[in-house]
Amino acid sequence: MPGKGRAEPRKEKVGEVEALAGKLKHAKVVGVLSLHKMPAAALQKIRNELAGTASIKVVRKNLIKLALESAGRSELTGLLGSQPAIMVSDTNPFKLYRTIKRSKSPASAKPGDVAPDDIIVPAGPTDIPPGPAISALTKVKIAARVEGGKIAVAKDSPVAKMGEVISADLASALSMLKMQPMSVGLDVVGIWENGTLYKKDVLDVDEDKVRADFASAIANAFNLSVNAGWPTKQTIGIMLGKGFREAKALGLEAGILDKGVIEDLLVRAQLQAKALAQKTGTS
Repeated sequence: MPGKGRAEPRKEKVGEVEALAGKLKHAKVVGVLSLHKMPAAALQKIRNELAGTASIKVVRKNLIKLALESAGRSELTGLLGSQPAIMVSDTNPFKLYRTIKRSKSPASAKPGDVAPDDIIVPAGPTDIPPGPAISALTKVKIAARVEGGKIAVAKDSPVAKMGEVISADLASALSMLKMQPMSVGLDVVGIWENGTLYKKDVLDVDEDKVRADFASAIANAFNLSVNAGWPTKQTIGIMLGKGFREAKALGLEAGILDKGVIEDLLVRAQLQAKALAQKTGTS
């Protein structure tokens, strides 16, 4: 009798792994995605948005793992979650992440969800009538009270920190307040590009902050150039104007009779003479 061993993989699975490994091996960019709670319709939408830019392959986790190892991308296997997908592209990882992030839509929290960020219920009125609802809100540490016949949140109320699991009571309270702290869409776990692995925390760039930092850096460099007397193409005009004004001020203070100064000296002398005449009563 043949020995009992591991069953040989089916030919179609072997072919699937080999085909995926071939794509992974030749791709400049490989991304590991999570499909956790990802609706099929939303997945199809982002696939359409990425058409011509990136392709997303959804197969079983063990097949993705084998394909990554076969393609020499084993460093990505540690990023595979319970419902992974793989993405191949030639596009910049940060651009890909930005496109995928923008495709997400807000969603209500469900029991067992993990808070993606700190969740804070803002102070303000609600349209919830008083009754059992006020107890449900205060139970999850929301500062609720009755104002004008409706429930109001008395102050900003932190109810969950990033990474905390949302309870059934909290999910019900947030739904009551019509808050949608979650998001539905693809979750990028990490993206590999030409030997460098970028994880989510690196890819998630605050574009507004980056622009503000660039603007601040440019302003500081401009001021340093002017104040240090180091002329550049961008600052030479300002520096010449500053030098002219300082030279003129020195000429006026020292009473130097020179072109560009004498006119102002004559005007100043005329004003001084007029003021003296008014004090002495002469004309």
